[in-house]
Amino acid sequence: MALHYDLHSHSTASDGTLSPAGLVQAAHTAGVNVLALTDHDTTDGIAEAGALAGRLGLQLVAGVEISVSWQSLTVHILGLNIDRDCGALQEGLLGLRAFRDWRAEEIARRLEKSGIGGAYAGACALTQGRIVSRTHFAHYLVGAGHAASVREVFKRFLVHGKPGYVAGQWASLEDALDWIRRAGGLAVIAHPARYRLTATKLRRLMGEFRELGGAGIEVVSGSHSHDNINTMAMYARREGLLASRGSDYHGPENPWVRLGELAELPAGCRPIWESEAWPLH
Repeated sequence: MALHYDLHSHSTASDGTLSPAGLVQAAHTAGVNVLALTDHDTTDGIAEAGALAGRLGLQLVAGVEISVSWQSLTVHILGLNIDRDCGALQEGLLGLRAFRDWRAEEIARRLEKSGIGGAYAGACALTQGRIVSRTHFAHYLVGAGHAASVREVFKRFLVHGKPGYVAGQWASLEDALDWIRRAGGLAVIAHPARYRLTATKLRRLMGEFRELGGAGIEVVSGSHSHDNINTMAMYARREGLLASRGSDYHGPENPWVRLGELAELPAGCRPIWESEAWPLH
């Protein structure tokens, strides 16, 4: 039987809305056989998710989504099949979470200057893990009546030039890949079409990524259109990178992204789970 892979998902350990166990149960119900939990800059949910996955017969891939600054842009790098007890990885993630803590306070300060008070306390009240993300601020602002949707919040308040925008100061690409390598994992560029890079810049990113030991790119993503998928499949083949597949699922309140509803990888792509370094076959 062919396995159904979803190698990008989030829980309440970062900015998802299902607990790690709730996420695993939802994936199992949706027919996913192999699920990667890839919370932002933390591995806190993996133990809980793994305990239920074992009972359900679902293969859980220990993962993380690392925030990276590259040429003044923020890109996300997935680490798959990592050893979450790796000291170098955890030290690096700790530094990123410290910046996240400062950024959350700074977002609130900037929103207050624009006339929106109570945002920090409101965002914190919506978290169930250690991370206060922009998504938590977005949900608070929607609940407080400042916008009709999370997408509207980002557009009006949290992007460059808007009142709550704070530039990211994340890991370097080299450091992120080093942490993943030292943790025994495989590195994947998450949802590459979302960065809206020119073809030249995208090739440059993939080239640097490959030279630093990166393994693959997310060809199929919950945020990729059919055309995006075909384009990223072309880049994977051209750049000699493996192809990954993940929903980037954050919870049931985002009905356009669903666990278990992902396109197949296009022909000619070599799946990352067929890598010699992939432990689950």
